[in-house]
Amino acid sequence: MNPHIYLDQNKDNILKTYQDLHSLAEPSWHEEKTATYLKKRLLLAGLAVKTFPMHHGFIAEIEGIEKTVVALRADMDALVQEVDGVVKANHSCGHDAHSTMVLYAALAIAESGIKPKHTIRFIFQPAEEKGEGALQMMEDGALEDVILLFGVHLRPVIEVPFQKASPVIIHGSAETIKGVIRGVQAHASRPKEGINAIEVAADIVYKLKRLNLKTDVPYSIKMTQLQTENEASNTIPETVKFSLDVRAQTNEVMNLLNDHAKEIFEETMMETKAKISWSMEEFVPAAILNDHAMKMTETAIADIIGRENVVPICISNGGEDFHFYTSKYPHISATMVGLGCGLTPGLHHPHMKFNLEALQYGTKILTQTVLIASEE
Repeated sequence: MNPHIYLDQNKDNILKTYQDLHSLAEPSWHEEKTATYLKKRLLLAGLAVKTFPMHHGFIAEIEGIEKTVVALRADMDALVQEVDGVVKANHSCGHDAHSTMVLYAALAIAESGIKPKHTIRFIFQPAEEKGEGALQMMEDGALEDVILLFGVHLRPVIEVPFQKASPVIIHGSAETIKGVIRGVQAHASRPKEGINAIEVAADIVYKLKRLNLKTDVPYSIKMTQLQTENEASNTIPETVKFSLDVRAQTNEVMNLLNDHAKEIFEETMMETKAKISWSMEEFVPAAILNDHAMKMTETAIADIIGRENVVPICISNGGEDFHFYTSKYPHISATMVGLGCGLTPGLHHPHMKFNLEALQYGTKILTQTVLIASEE
């Protein structure tokens, strides 16, 4: 059977699967029910499934004539956020949609009976929201023999309109710098006897605000959290915890920001005599454009919804751990499809919604991409 005919015949089932996964919403590293649901469907369709002992991520394969692998990745986890006053796991980033589309791309190709030139691997990844899942999947060998890698992400309507798609999402690099400032406690009536950790933090904020890199690349570095355990208003606080949100559209500018942050911390310690410790956490690298992979996704988009509906480039200030794959394995040709789906009011909004019709043409685009790549 032609894979796209299979998808047309299963339009209602695709919607039902999305609704099932949406209702299962599980946080990073706890995607047990989601993974079980997906694995069951893939095993029933005859795909070989490989699981890993330390987490719920897994891979499924359709064996090809050659050992080389074309891979398609989905993320499974949900955000934990407040929704109408209740803190819970919530699929406001579209990972339930991504898993649905990759699942049905696998089912459609399996049902078609096509024997691909390259083995086709479907990667179902945990913990994207933590920025850790891709690293774990690589450690477990999910990219072994992979030469081409594709992903997908729903895009807000302001980036890619409904019924359109982009062959690439240019995500920026993002990270969190967490730190602790340790001053010297003193009575507020004798401030010169102490080192005020809050004032030290204020010095850092001032220096970050004055930071001006000579680049046209968008970037930002801002203090977003500042906490002290000091409960006495008449005591100079000794300890403050802080967080910086750091973003840059390229990895090179992110490296510059890290260098400048280090200089600011060291300079502030010399000036104030406070001690500052810090660490870079929740880092994800920026996208690296790959023309080879982009041409395949562009062709697939044009085949499914028409060349007039190809949006050449989707630029996003957000981060995505998909780009760890090519950061660690630069020989792999990779790109992410940016799927226009009428998404409002925005990703990570607790009431994010999109036009579910996008699941149908999104799945077809992914299926066509994999079929083109698997015969290269």
